[in-house]
Amino acid sequence: MDMKKQIAEGKGFIAALDQSGGSTPKALRGYGVEDHEWSGDDEMFGKIHEMRSRIITSPCFSNGKVIGAILFEKTMDGKVDGKTTPQALIDRGIVPFIKIDKGLEDEGFGGFGGVQLMKPMPDLDALLKRAKGLGVFGTKERSVINEANAEGIAAIVKQQFEIGMQVLRHGLVPMLEPEYSIKAQGRAEGEKILKDEILKLLPTVPEGEQIMLKLSIPVEANLYAELIEHPKVLAVVALSGGYSTEEACEKLAKNKGMIASFSRGLLQDLRAQQSDDEFDGTLSAAIDQIHAASVA
Repeated sequence: MDMKKQIAEGKGFIAALDQSGGSTPKALRGYGVEDHEWSGDDEMFGKIHEMRSRIITSPCFSNGKVIGAILFEKTMDGKVDGKTTPQALIDRGIVPFIKIDKGLEDEGFGGFGGVQLMKPMPDLDALLKRAKGLGVFGTKERSVINEANAEGIAAIVKQQFEIGMQVLRHGLVPMLEPEYSIKAQGRAEGEKILKDEILKLLPTVPEGEQIMLKLSIPVEANLYAELIEHPKVLAVVALSGGYSTEEACEKLAKNKGMIASFSRGLLQDLRAQQSDDEFDGTLSAAIDQIHAASVA
């Protein structure tokens, strides 16, 4: 599989299976696994890995509509069908990515208002080397914008590109995710600032290299067309950002060339208690819906 070509030209979307420690209990509760059913981090991550394995091994997951999947570090290091998770994905024609950020600083950290920068990643080089050795294609790193603060947005984008350059040096493709909160006031104005800041730094991407962008679905449809068409951008993907599957798909379909990278939108109706047929049918319906919006 030519993974770069698949992401650039594939008619599908990227599944986000990267809930980390802080968001895992909520994800498990949504899946129908209550807090009393596990004890400690090992059991918690075991439960979430069971869910992800069930998704990855579902026949509908490898029907060509899911072109990539973002993994949490522990999922990357785990096994599916007796293989490393990245290899299990590759064998199904799905490009593996790894979430690398370690969570968010408090808003206002560093003197930048209205944004949450990424926490330090002191072991990032070792993680990137391990991911590359496991066949991972790219990374994803998230920070959050909560208001249209030009200085804060510039700081967010600068940090994203700095981490992105480190990822590129390891032969991986970074997916920069400066998420714009869908609850933020003045989002339309702030998203234009965000686009301009990204355009300022795209020329710093080394010749022959490309990055990816994971952005909130913009208030103004097709706002990111210039980014989608930029030669330094391999793909622009959309996060669901708290929208329901229906809302996210409706909004995404209005943005030409932007494909989905949904978590909640993909997983919201899956339950541990479902039979295999019920689980596969529910997952298949979500995949079909998200795929249709991505290729609209």
